[in-house]
Amino acid sequence: MADGADGIELDVQRCKTGEMVVFHDESLRRLAGRRERIDELSLAALREVRLLPGGEIPTLAEAIEACGPLGLVNIEIKDSRMFPVECAALVAGVADVVARATAGSRVLVSSFSPGIVWLWRRRFPDVPCGLLFERPRPFCRPWPLRTDLVLPWLRPGAVHPEDSLCTRERVTSWRQHGYAVNVWTVDDSRRMQALAALGVCSIITNDPRKALAVLRANPG
Repeated sequence: MADGADGIELDVQRCKTGEMVVFHDESLRRLAGRRERIDELSLAALREVRLLPGGEIPTLAEAIEACGPLGLVNIEIKDSRMFPVECAALVAGVADVVARATAGSRVLVSSFSPGIVWLWRRRFPDVPCGLLFERPRPFCRPWPLRTDLVLPWLRPGAVHPEDSLCTRERVTSWRQHGYAVNVWTVDDSRRMQALAALGVCSIITNDPRKALAVLRANPG
């Protein structure tokens, strides 16, 4: 935020005792050198985990508070299940944290899961949501569910495509259909300039200071 970011993007999962915690991976292997999955450990156990790069695992409530009263928060709900009924507890948990923090006006919920996007849009329509999707990859989840093919059925407020999918034709089409276009993850200055020229709405980046400088120099 000090580098000029409008907000942050973070990943949320439900731990064994039901709390919403902020963590990207399904397991602790890469970042803590441990084999357990996030959903196998209680919040108390997760509090004791020390990450190899430094730091600890926060709850969603703590992360929202850390952003301050003005910072936007893009909450990606992480879940591999396909059907809304399987995701109900996770969606309700995130919604409860957002409501308790009175942060609905500065939150955008996103997910790769069509079930989560569908359920969120119908239960909590006052908080916008977006569908994440990416280019097809071998050995990934059924690829049609990680593309924009399901957009006509879901009708979220935003699309969150992987950078490589953002051609002029696609961005124009998404915008014409009324979607905000929020692209991930872009750290190259020239690509930032090109995306701004295409008319994307926001860029998710690891280097907000660079992105701010590029966008100020190339307003659009």
